Amino acid sequence: MRLTNLDMDALRSFVTGTDAGSFARAADRLGRSTSAVSAQLKKLEEQAGVAIMRRSGRGLALTESGEALLSYARRLLSLNDEAIGAVRGVELEGWIRLGLQADFGETVLPQVLGRFARAHPKVRIEGHTARNRELADRVATGQLDLALAWDDGRADGERIASIPIAWLGAASSEFGWQVRADEPLPLVSLEAPCILRSLACDHLDKAGIAWRIAFVSASLSGLWAATAAGLGVALRTPVGLPITIRTLDPIAENLPVMPSLALMLFRSCEPANPLADHLAAIIRDALSQTLPAEWLARSDG
Repeated sequence: MRLTNLDMDALRSFVTGTDAGSFARAADRLGRSTSAVSAQLKKLEEQAGVAIMRRSGRGLALTESGEALLSYARRLLSLNDEAIGAVRGVELEGWIRLGLQADFGETVLPQVLGRFARAHPKVRIEGHTARNRELADRVATGQLDLALAWDDGRADGERIASIPIAWLGAASSEFGWQVRADEPLPLVSLEAPCILRSLACDHLDKAGIAWRIAFVSASLSGLWAATAAGLGVALRTPVGLPITIRTLDPIAENLPVMPSLALMLFRSCEPANPLADHLAAIIRDALSQTLPAEWLARSDG
């Protein structure tokens, strides 16, 4: 049987359209007409031999085969871009600045920095882990080229994933907290301003559950330590949890069921930067390999 070679340009349009949430926006990003992008998608379906998109309301959504192809497409494009970057990397110099939430410091940052450094050995990359507001401010003022941060509604960015929020407690039963009807719920939180601290307080108030701040930390490591010691419960995503922390069942513990939190990739308004484009692609690929598929953002048209 003769093997089929997938068209890389068509794959790039497919991935760009999915990430952008619209193939019309993908056409703008790629500098092509919408009809040209549609023709590439049709070509890709012919090469794959299956439908990769289906009608969903007034837009398009991925089929099951399309979701499978998307995962492979990201890896193929990432490897292609890394190869091109490696052979051309000797020509590229300069520096690029990346900011991330501390949650992703151990799970994503090493992979991203390593892959980028191999592709662009003469480019200096600076990585910063910081709180959400600081990251947003640094991107807005041009101190960071890219930042992976929670959506606080203050800036536009690319939605990467929707990550569930969980109530957390000590993993050890020795340090487990006990609910008492005559005492407010003890909360462990980061210093204000903090999106998750605000969400915890708001949802507890709406549920009529009394609470008190039992411990405040300036860092995520301090929050983990206080929670593991049983000083109270914390509200955070399940990303990067230490083994000393466990997620709590909100129904069983009589706690509010929480929504998901959007993870965004924010970019500086500086002129187009191919290094930033490649770094963004590496970040998307690293997250696609780290996060559960159901958390990742999908195209709806």
